[in-house]
Amino acid sequence: MKKYWVFGALFLLGWAVSLVVGTEKPESPITQTVVEETQKIIGMEFSQSERDSMLDDLKENLESYQKIRNVEIANSIPPSLQFNPIPVGAKCDERRKPLVVSAPKSTKLPRNIDEISFYSVRDLAELLRKRKISSVELTRMYIERLKKYGPKLECVITITEDLALEQARRADAEIAEGKYRGYLHGIPYGAKDLLAVKGYETTWGAVPYKDQVIDENATIIKKLEEAGAVLAAKLTLGALAWGDVWYGGKTRNPWNLEQGSSGSSAGSASATAAGLVAFSIGTETWGSIVSPSTRCGTTGMRPTYGRVSRTGAMALSWSMDKIGPICRSVEDCALVFDAIVGPDGVDQTLMDIPFNYNHAIDLKSLRIGYLEKLFEAEYADSATDAATLEKLKELGANLIPVDLPEYPVEALAFILSAEAAAAFDDLTRSGRDDLMVRQIKNAWPNVFRSSRLIPAVEYIQANRVRYMIIQEMQRLFDKIDVYVAPSFGGNNLLLTNLTGHPCVVLPNGFDEEGRPVSISFIGKLYDEATLLAVAKVYQDATGFDKMHPPLFQ
Repeated sequence: MKKYWVFGALFLLGWAVSLVVGTEKPESPITQTVVEETQKIIGMEFSQSERDSMLDDLKENLESYQKIRNVEIANSIPPSLQFNPIPVGAKCDERRKPLVVSAPKSTKLPRNIDEISFYSVRDLAELLRKRKISSVELTRMYIERLKKYGPKLECVITITEDLALEQARRADAEIAEGKYRGYLHGIPYGAKDLLAVKGYETTWGAVPYKDQVIDENATIIKKLEEAGAVLAAKLTLGALAWGDVWYGGKTRNPWNLEQGSSGSSAGSASATAAGLVAFSIGTETWGSIVSPSTRCGTTGMRPTYGRVSRTGAMALSWSMDKIGPICRSVEDCALVFDAIVGPDGVDQTLMDIPFNYNHAIDLKSLRIGYLEKLFEAEYADSATDAATLEKLKELGANLIPVDLPEYPVEALAFILSAEAAAAFDDLTRSGRDDLMVRQIKNAWPNVFRSSRLIPAVEYIQANRVRYMIIQEMQRLFDKIDVYVAPSFGGNNLLLTNLTGHPCVVLPNGFDEEGRPVSISFIGKLYDEATLLAVAKVYQDATGFDKMHPPLFQ
């Protein structure tokens, strides 16, 4: 019986075969010496007799790798292993209730249409519903802003003008006939360009894929179209969802054009902050909604893992990828999330759990935690974060000090790297990774290569530790309903991306150079409704979401 020594399966294929590109069987590259040297990579020692016994198995494994490489595997094909973030014994709300949103604030149409470019989705929806403005007028205004400011911000890959105007005309006709679909009907938005849209390039922000056309609409694009939303542009992302550098340049922060917008949902945050779209769609694997939302002063929402379909989206990490809205307000995030949440019959990670948002919530009735040790540490934005805690107390919150589970969370980061290397295995083996703009050590080409040496045993062990953390997080949330965290404090960002917990990130002030900073609220799995309602109470009491970059007003 074959012994599947998994470290051989992953590190020897890279080191011993030097990342062989073809499919021809190598000339017995695996020897005693090779095994003796490569065992250093995994920090283990085997005796000479043990190494000798391993040779036949390792050679057979290598033959298996070559056979598997002959199978063409598209990025859209997931592994037959699924991550489940639900802790043992956890129960979710099964009752469905209607969405309860706040009243619109700005219901008058200004003389200069550009003044509504920063209106909330809620206010724009009211103007459209009452036919004070048409979707075509609104769409043309945003398209003109995309054309005017997009090049300056380097935040737009494709303006989908023909599609947008077609969808806007349909929205106007339906609204005129009394067929109002809801809050997103006729609202122009932008989508991160890792979401497939039929008839348009889906570039993933990277040179090797810049001419790629995927002949389908991602599920989230379909859901937004069903809600009546208008797709105005496909927005930039850091190449293959890392950073703010794409094949056409570096996406800029609207508050400071000398600074990048951070990534990887770089264009989504930049365009939304600058008033080029009413809202946008981003994705997060490890900070890709939180980071650009912080940099650009937008409000971003990372849903629970398994809430929004990833069908038609570029895969980076099957067990960590999440899709969510980037907006100008918390309630806008709730409106968009309500349209995109739920199963699609394809993405098998999705759970059919109701989203019962109600903006009316009393903080006194909730158990709101805060990561005391992180807030007490010295860091750049500690003053604004301390002010956030004080404001929450003023609003009636009884803050409960809590700590995150103590595990080597940063050590689990290679889970993402291993999955990403598999997602782009063909790119590495073909040598086309040399086309990527960023070729430094801390960039995908190098990470993909080095990740080939991650032993499968260690990958599985890391996920077992991940399971333990999930159970610990459930015990934490047995004591609280929501907790507040410095957006980049400690290991909270990575930990909650690994456990699949939802997050709302929103502006809570400005640094000494006048750039936005943020605070993060973390909620229970599948309880985005409470999370958003709490964040909205804080946002309404501060008004930082009403402040916009001066260059684009």
